[in-house]
Amino acid sequence: MGPHLDGIEEAAIDAAGATEKVRGRLRVNVDPFFSRLVLARELASFLDQHPDLRLELIMRDHIGDLVADAFDMALRFGEPPVAGFTNRKMLETRILTVASPAYLEKHGKPGHPRDLINHTCIDYQDPTTGRAFEWEFRRGSEIFPIRQSARLMVSDVETMIGACREGAGIAQIMELGSQHIMESGKLVEIFPDWPDETFPLYAIFPSRRHRAAKVRVFTDFCSGLLGRAD
Repeated sequence: MGPHLDGIEEAAIDAAGATEKVRGRLRVNVDPFFSRLVLARELASFLDQHPDLRLELIMRDHIGDLVADAFDMALRFGEPPVAGFTNRKMLETRILTVASPAYLEKHGKPGHPRDLINHTCIDYQDPTTGRAFEWEFRRGSEIFPIRQSARLMVSDVETMIGACREGAGIAQIMELGSQHIMESGKLVEIFPDWPDETFPLYAIFPSRRHRAAKVRVFTDFCSGLLGRAD
């Protein structure tokens, strides 16, 4: 289905629920990093707006089975499942390759992604495969994949950032939520001339049927937060 038809269907699904009252239980499978970074500090205002709604945010590192686990929707980074779901792209955030000033002073700053073969990197585990995410650099139409050399792999973003900040190696992090640490100078972007590698955030829904008002308003609420955080 083409993007135009997807947009028409999305509007039709949302319009079908536009007159419903926002109430009952809303159960959301949510990426832990997104929940801590964006949602946590804004939840009180959302709940104040919808006093008849009970919100259940269940932090998981994978999407699992939304239907069997009784989720109304999910908020996940990465490409969404192809079959059995519909989705809405919420954000594309840049991927930054970073290191601490102390690491760069000790080991030197790589001039090109190919130079990473001579550096220590920090891997982040893909919860779907259990393997490390592959590193890829993009600049316009130019794509440069590398096989990084890592002695440390983690499955938690804050642990990765903390280890990188203390000089354990070079890491790739999302620009979303990293502004404060970059502006403080505790981490330095290494390849600003390779700016086009991104990672998406999707709202994922278990079916294409009529979408409840509670799902629609929460999705729009998150979209508004991302507009301010981006």
